[in-house]
Amino acid sequence: MNGMEKVCRFLDEAGTYYLATVEGDQPRVRPFGTILLYNGKLYIQTGKVKDVSKQLAANPKAEICAFKDGKWLRIACELVNDDDREAKVAMLEKMPSLKAMYSADDDNTQVLYMKNAKATFSSFTEAPETVEF
Repeated sequence: MNGMEKVCRFLDEAGTYYLATVEGDQPRVRPFGTILLYNGKLYIQTGKVKDVSKQLAANPKAEICAFKDGKWLRIACELVNDDDREAKVAMLEKMPSLKAMYSADDDNTQVLYMKNAKATFSSFTEAPETVEF
């Protein structure tokens, strides 16, 4: 399993992770649960009408944090918009509960992939492990 796959598995198993963005000089953090490994990229999903989408358009730098079984994962990355319809379809297939609110063909569904990502797995009992992708 490569580093990106390990990150995806951790986020999948954690269920909820927290995404931090910046709005001006104010950090903004909110819970997320969407994650997809597709065509060699790690994606999240949101709606273009949401503040998080506007924040990422202004400044694509973000951090993600998740906690599971006494271990935590922090990812510093840039989140890059991808308008590829097939990536949207793949996300909605993986996360079918989203279909009540989103469609691959609406003007709202947004998928973003992680670029220049540095992911660090940590715990109180083991040395940190860092992967980059």
